[in-house]
Amino acid sequence: MDNTTDGTWDTLPVPLNEGVLQTLDELKFTHMTPVQSACIPLFMSNKDVAAEAVTGSGKTLAFVIPIIELLLKREEKLKKMQVGALVITPTRELALQISEVMQQFIQKFPQFTQILLIGGSNPIEDVEKIKDRGANIVIATPGRLEDMFRRKEDGLDFGGSVKSLDVLVLDEADRLLEMGFQASLNTILGHLPKQRRTGLFSATQTQELEKLVRAGLRNPVRITVKEKGVAAAAASQKTPARLSNYYTLCRSEDKFNNLVAFLRQHKHEKNLVFFSTCAGVEYYGRVLEALIKKVTVCCIHGKMKSKRNTIFADFRALKSGILVCTDVMARGIDIPDVNWVLQYDPPSSARAFVHRCGRTARIGNQGNALVFLLPMEETYVTFLSLNQQCPLQIMPPIRDVVDVLPKVKAMSLADRAMFDRGMRAFVSYIQAYAKHECSLIFRIKDLDFASLARGFALLRLPKMPELRGKTFPDFIETTVDTETIRYKDKQRQKLRQKMLKERAENPPPKRIFVKNNSWSKQKTKKERKKKWSAKRKRNEESEVDNEEMKELLDDTRLLKKLKRGKISEEDFEKQITSKPKSKHKTEGPPLDGSEAKDV
Repeated sequence: MDNTTDGTWDTLPVPLNEGVLQTLDELKFTHMTPVQSACIPLFMSNKDVAAEAVTGSGKTLAFVIPIIELLLKREEKLKKMQVGALVITPTRELALQISEVMQQFIQKFPQFTQILLIGGSNPIEDVEKIKDRGANIVIATPGRLEDMFRRKEDGLDFGGSVKSLDVLVLDEADRLLEMGFQASLNTILGHLPKQRRTGLFSATQTQELEKLVRAGLRNPVRITVKEKGVAAAAASQKTPARLSNYYTLCRSEDKFNNLVAFLRQHKHEKNLVFFSTCAGVEYYGRVLEALIKKVTVCCIHGKMKSKRNTIFADFRALKSGILVCTDVMARGIDIPDVNWVLQYDPPSSARAFVHRCGRTARIGNQGNALVFLLPMEETYVTFLSLNQQCPLQIMPPIRDVVDVLPKVKAMSLADRAMFDRGMRAFVSYIQAYAKHECSLIFRIKDLDFASLARGFALLRLPKMPELRGKTFPDFIETTVDTETIRYKDKQRQKLRQKMLKERAENPPPKRIFVKNNSWSKQKTKKERKKKWSAKRKRNEESEVDNEEMKELLDDTRLLKKLKRGKISEEDFEKQITSKPKSKHKTEGPPLDGSEAKDV
């Protein structure tokens, strides 16, 4: 957003509680953003709200403040086990962030209790917390929340607790639907009372979200907040106005060297680096940790369990550092003072590109974003400009780039764990590339696999369907037998030695080789089922065998000859009546000349 706002908190048409104003003052939130000034009065006057605003526009306060105010105005005070407000959000990091904001407000109101229900912890512990402390305000991810409704055997009647619900908020609502939570949401909504206030907050609108608006909101007020102070041509831009968005072009084998050079030059800043896969985060995160000295490097991806919450909290508290992550950190996450968002791998969807960029330039601050593209991918810049109203400008070449790939190879030779990570990262990258949304731009058949493997600092190429039958003279494999590379972890190496010994003594039966299609050509189960179903239907509906089909074609040829005058009607009738009939064919009246003409 730009610096223009819609006034201070005391200019709202509905007055705020003194405790809320005091908290805002302590947090130094002196002015409202447009989304806050638009949503808060409507929410507080008992309207349902469907709000769309660019990422980083202050949506969290736009529903946290009305929740507090509406619960304070209740005629009957909430009892310990009664849920008055429920906030559902797609990721645990975003839930944790909202919980922190909410906690700062309810410190002034000890009559309310808040609980956070997210994955990565024991659900029994959550049940005990609710029974012990109560839960007037619940902030949750869909999976864990749905689980709480099934815990009657553990002595928790969560379905009964939500009967007193006043406010439901779905934050990043479009992302909730994209991540496959629709079934969970339907289950949850089935437990909630119809008489409630509902708010949907999102950075983008989708068809699925429109269905949810129609199904879950009663006469909603739709709010779309545009940027102020920008040119009319850029009015529909989906990224913050104070974001400087860049791209750079480099070959696969030069890409990582450019990234390292850039991060070394910005080592005193706070930067996010996005990769397309969990395996990529695991590999490159470890490599960056070794190559960029005196900088804290954190890694977060979707396959992490309980560690994610701690890592996220630690990185938010840092003044500078590098967070290597997947798209699990792309939506709604508010990390203070992010200077650069670097997209090493372009995301699989264009919407995710915009949300990644939105981790910087938040609430009126300046920010920068840079995406690394291969020369063959440059058309993506035009696509983003047209499809997402997200213009990019080319960045001058990165200075002082040195070749760090020999060091990365040395790391793989020194530790089998690093060698394994590199191989998994390479395979997962190609699989993700093959499934890219913009398949006309990101074409797997145009990838230079040799250059790509050099860029990953691989010691040898993995065995995978995409590479089968191909030769790569430009890629030189290491002369070291990779089977001799040992794990640095002594326990892990000991287990591997034991496994190799057992395999030598009891070799597994020889497997029959079944040729698999490459990942990019494999059909999904749904596609295969659809194809088989159509084929079966065609077979079932067909009542004409090969003999009948031949007979039908012969009759058609005779008709054509008759129409063109090549045979007489008499000849036509003779040939038709003299032909032997198929045993399956139903006998009918002879076809005379006039009937032949009508045909």
